[in-house]
Amino acid sequence: MNRPIKIAVLDMYNGEANQGMRCIFDIINRFNQLVTFQVFDVRGKREIPDINKFDIYISSGGPGDPLDGDGIWDVKYFELIDALWNWNKENISKKHVLFICHSFQMACKHFGLAEINKRKDTSFGVMTIHKVNEGINEPIFEGLENPFYCIDSRDFQVVQPHLKNFKKMGAKIIALEKIRDHVQYERAIMGIRFSNEFFGVQFHPEADPLSFLAHLKNKDFRDKVIAMKGKVKYMKMLEHLVEEDKIYKTNETIIPNFLRIAINDLLKHKKILSN
Repeated sequence: MNRPIKIAVLDMYNGEANQGMRCIFDIINRFNQLVTFQVFDVRGKREIPDINKFDIYISSGGPGDPLDGDGIWDVKYFELIDALWNWNKENISKKHVLFICHSFQMACKHFGLAEINKRKDTSFGVMTIHKVNEGINEPIFEGLENPFYCIDSRDFQVVQPHLKNFKKMGAKIIALEKIRDHVQYERAIMGIRFSNEFFGVQFHPEADPLSFLAHLKNKDFRDKVIAMKGKVKYMKMLEHLVEEDKIYKTNETIIPNFLRIAINDLLKHKKILSN
């Protein structure tokens, strides 16, 4: 690999203006001495990267039902995932992939790892995520407490894991949603280590607390959140956003750790191949 390390950012927001993509760009730009990146509008323009030209893939969150597609962009997207998976089985230098929220749900369904269904109500705001199993020592979670805090925004969830498929694939559940003692619902799967190079979470690790804080202060949005969650929970969200050990820490940990691990692996194999 004689060219710079290249990142493909897969935009799954379907043309919607959003803070999520800006936050992803901000994190990638912290590594701009080592990488370049290009954005692909998967759902809006049906754009898919050439896997021969990119080394790292970040597939964003997005709105809507993760089980719905138009029979074109979703087919091309799943073909890309399969191509990347097969590449890693056949090549020494691997492709590293991060699935975020909507993309995570799609990947779980595609690999047959769990069921995807609609939540009884929207999960939104600052939530706790619990490391489980191999997640306790997961390198991408290194530096985070257990539980740690995240920005959650989803109407759908990954539940009912198909453990035989997990075993066959070698995938591991590494995180679950917060414990809810007052209800009897199954805790959603919030993180999976699909393979050494494929990783995914069902929340928004890219979320920038300052941007989210500005969003919460917008009157229309604030009224919507208060109507949904109540004023006490709204005030608690504001409090969590300004605490350095919560959303700040998650923003500075998960995607940066993913990128550092991927870049180091690629540079290591670049050195091997050049010898």
